[in-house]
Amino acid sequence: MKNREKIYQITAILLLVDQFIKYLVTHKMNLYDSFSIIPGFFKLFYVRNSGAAFSILENQSFLLIIVSVVIIILIDRFLRKEKKLSKEYVIPFGMILGGIFGNLLDRIIHHEVIDYLAFYLKNYSFPVFNFADMMITIGIVYLIIVMFMEEKKEKA
Repeated sequence: MKNREKIYQITAILLLVDQFIKYLVTHKMNLYDSFSIIPGFFKLFYVRNSGAAFSILENQSFLLIIVSVVIIILIDRFLRKEKKLSKEYVIPFGMILGGIFGNLLDRIIHHEVIDYLAFYLKNYSFPVFNFADMMITIGIVYLIIVMFMEEKKEKA
């Protein structure tokens, strides 16, 4: 299926981008170093996270590896089973899989995830995250929008 192949191409590209950025961060910065990009709002801040989003399931790398692999298998089975997957699903599934693979690779190699994007405003700091996290989040929101639009189209 052509659309499924495009999904895997996007996945591979985003995985490479994610790992390249993480390579630069780990080789150009020391752990806990920060570099201000937009003073008072955004900085690069090299940290490692042994958990999932917001550090939940901290020090549970093996469990998070298992969960990631299961999700990848479920998505892959869905994509193989779905005969008429429309092109609207290509980008969100590619983003989600690219992000999952990026963080999975970190957990396998480093036993934790490399994070570096830090947003803050006055005394509030949003949890530090990475490109893979961003791809997963944007991909899921995008997927929900596509599903909602398709459902709306079918009803019309």
